[in-house]
Amino acid sequence: MIKTIHAIEGLSQWVGKAFGWCILILTLSVAYEVFVRYVLNSPTVWAFDMMVQMYGALFLMAGPYALAQDAHVRGDVLYRLFSVRWQARVDFVLYLLFFFPGMMALFWYGWEIASDSWRWQEVSWNSPARIQIYFFKTLIPVAGFLLMLQGFAEIMRCYLAMRSGKWLPRLDDVHETEDMLMHADDTQPPSSDNGK
Repeated sequence: MIKTIHAIEGLSQWVGKAFGWCILILTLSVAYEVFVRYVLNSPTVWAFDMMVQMYGALFLMAGPYALAQDAHVRGDVLYRLFSVRWQARVDFVLYLLFFFPGMMALFWYGWEIASDSWRWQEVSWNSPARIQIYFFKTLIPVAGFLLMLQGFAEIMRCYLAMRSGKWLPRLDDVHETEDMLMHADDTQPPSSDNGK
C-alpha cells in the first residue's frame, strides 16, 4: 500500500513540476508582449490567449501536486488539536463526502466540454488570433482524473494513519522558506552554552 501511495505521489509531483515550466513561458510571453507593445508600439494578437492558456494549464495541473504535498489551504483551528487518528477519520469522511463527488463532476463534465471542443475544433473568440483551445480544454478531465488518483492515495494515507496513529511521511520535495525556518531549530544540536 505504501508503494502505491508513493507511486501516485511521484506521478503528481512529476506532473506538477512538468507544468511548472508554464511559469517560465508565461513570464517570457508577458515580458515579450510588454516590450513589443510599449517599446516597439506593435502589440501581438496572440499573447493574451497564450497567457490565459498557460495560466489555466498551470492552475489545473498544479492541483494534484499541491494535494500530494499537503499544500492546499486548510482551516485547521480545531483540526490541529485532534489526535492523528481523529485527523485521519475527519479527512477520510471529507474526502468521501466532498472531494470525490467534486472531482468526479470535474472529470465527467470536463470530458463533455473537451469532447465538444475537439468535435468543433474550437478556437478562442477573445482575440483576432483565433488560437485553438481544444488542446487546453483537454486538461480539464485530465486534471479531474489526476486529482481523483491523488485523492485515492490520500484515502489510503488516512487508512494507514487510522491504524497506526501516525501519518505516513510524504515524498520530499521543495518547502516554503517559512516552514524551513520553523523547523530549523529542530535540526540544530542543543547548545552547550545554556543560552548564553
